[in-house]
Amino acid sequence: MRKGYAQGAVVGVAEHGNSAELVTVAADGAILDRRRIDLTEGLPTHPHHHEGSWAVGRYLDTPGARPMPLAEVVKLVEQVREAAERGAREHLEALAREVPVAIASIALRECPVLPPTTEERIADNRAQTVADTVMYRMALAAAAEARGWTVHWYDRERVLSDAAAALGGADVNAALAAMGKKVGPPWQARHKLAAAAALATLDGSRATGRASPMRGARGRAR
Repeated sequence: MRKGYAQGAVVGVAEHGNSAELVTVAADGAILDRRRIDLTEGLPTHPHHHEGSWAVGRYLDTPGARPMPLAEVVKLVEQVREAAERGAREHLEALAREVPVAIASIALRECPVLPPTTEERIADNRAQTVADTVMYRMALAAAAEARGWTVHWYDRERVLSDAAAALGGADVNAALAAMGKKVGPPWQARHKLAAAAALATLDGSRATGRASPMRGARGRAR
């Protein structure tokens, strides 16, 4: 039995680029839904990292690379961002409509603090490698907040121990295996991560106060 508390179901998210695995768990720890979503279609998936790098002269010797003006890339990033925000709203609306209980919160991987503008993120060698995945996480966070859901941020290195604590010290791997058996394949590492994030968030006392990464990740081009 879980030791924490949660008002309604929790959506755990494990993202990879513009795609994400969503695992929704009821307040009693039962799995309700598993689905994969794509936040964008027909657009570059890593505009900061790929097109942005080309704009500042990185990786131009790789197949498919081409020189691009930085201003063009900034516009592309904004186009992808807007598409991701639309996609996040649509997918979370569909999830809320199809899950049989009310959803109260979402658990997303913590975001590193990034420079405030698109141009600065592209110029920073570290930031440009993570700016795209942060952009997609922020799109999901904004869509969840718009629905009135609480946004929690999890530490990937601690999420399994947090989930175990939320389950009252129970074997979290056994709990995840039982979830996988119930929903059937595929049940891979990314699904287990999303499920663990949802379970960890059931312990409300452990999950609150995790929204601070959003302050450094909201920057838009200017």
